[in-house]
Amino acid sequence: MTPKIPRRLAALALLGAGLALCSPFALASDPWPNKAIRIVVPYAPGGIGDIVARMIQPVLQDELKQPVIIENKPGAAGSLGTEFVAKAPPDGYTLLLALAAPQTLNQYIFKVGYDGVKDFAPITLINTNPLVLMVNPSLPVTNLKEFIAYAKANPGKLNFGGAGGLTQFAGEILKHQVGINMVHVPYRGGAPAVAAAAAGDVHLSFANYSDALTWMQSGKLRAIALTTARRYPQTPDIPTIAESGVPGFDVTGWSGLFAPAGTPPAIVERIANVLRPALQTPAMRKRMETVGAEPGGNSPAEFAKQVANDARKWSEFVKTSGIQVTQ
Repeated sequence: MTPKIPRRLAALALLGAGLALCSPFALASDPWPNKAIRIVVPYAPGGIGDIVARMIQPVLQDELKQPVIIENKPGAAGSLGTEFVAKAPPDGYTLLLALAAPQTLNQYIFKVGYDGVKDFAPITLINTNPLVLMVNPSLPVTNLKEFIAYAKANPGKLNFGGAGGLTQFAGEILKHQVGINMVHVPYRGGAPAVAAAAAGDVHLSFANYSDALTWMQSGKLRAIALTTARRYPQTPDIPTIAESGVPGFDVTGWSGLFAPAGTPPAIVERIANVLRPALQTPAMRKRMETVGAEPGGNSPAEFAKQVANDARKWSEFVKTSGIQVTQ
């Protein structure tokens, strides 16, 4: 015969069970993820950030067993979408496909509502990519030396299209280092800026390699030089700006995945552990190379160090150069 439990003890037991279910400890033990995850891209569709986000989307869906939604939030040179994620709940359900400039540069040259280092939890570097200095074929230049000479002979008459960030800042740095005067014309994305150069609406553009590739192949834009410290293996005939007469010039684009600061480390590590091996597969490397990117895949700690170093570099350059840019 089962002994009877006094009513008072039974009531206390039920109350305790209810409190346990409502406690933050019980909620914290809920499995992650248990609903759709969104990746915010702070630029328009079609650019390198959007392309790379859609490359990693199926990897995350397959491994995490939840839908992954890509949401483009362009505006303010990438700062609009970046700020949105900085202020999102740190629960692992809103991530940022970040580009280098909104994360490490914009806060030093524009007024933004976030700190690119302190307000985010870095997950992993997705890729690196060069920018290409592209000119409309109507411009009578075929190399950087000729371009600089032409720009000096025509001060203020050249304009270049960009989408803010590095596509603008690369031009500003070149202006500062070689003493030329060009006017920046803003566009909402890298792809529209390059298309404008091909149409002759602007004279040139500093384009992400993925945005430049089709135009280079068609001959509708002329590639003058790369912004990175070394040549890119896919197009070894295109020299760098550094080797073409501007020593030390190095503006390297990258994409990386971030969560809002305060996201549980276990979630950050789990996402990183899904992506890192996937980025190193031959299939992913081949896909990256088709858009002029080289896959990343470092640890959250390594990526955090890289982001902090980049932010420090740009902060010091802005201070020492006195450079000013407009959105």
